[in-house]
Amino acid sequence: MFQNRISRDAWPPNSPDLNPLDYSIWSILEQKACAKPDKTVESLKRALIKAWDEIPVETLAKTVDNFPKRLKACVEAEGDHFE
Repeated sequence: MFQNRISRDAWPPNSPDLNPLDYSIWSILEQKACAKPDKTVESLKRALIKAWDEIPVETLAKTVDNFPKRLKACVEAEGDHFE
């Protein structure tokens, strides 16, 4: 049933190339939330939550839909970093 799946041994540990937050979302949040300096941790938290809420659902869907392509590139790079 699952013969076309990648075994867990083939999954690179802690790969930022395969983490949607790392390869896409954090840069969006940083750009929006850190556009102006925050004076407190609480104001930074509010800015991050606001930035998250403003990310279009389509952007999140595209990021997740891109995962199989990134997984294939990672396998082809034998777990090394790829662009």
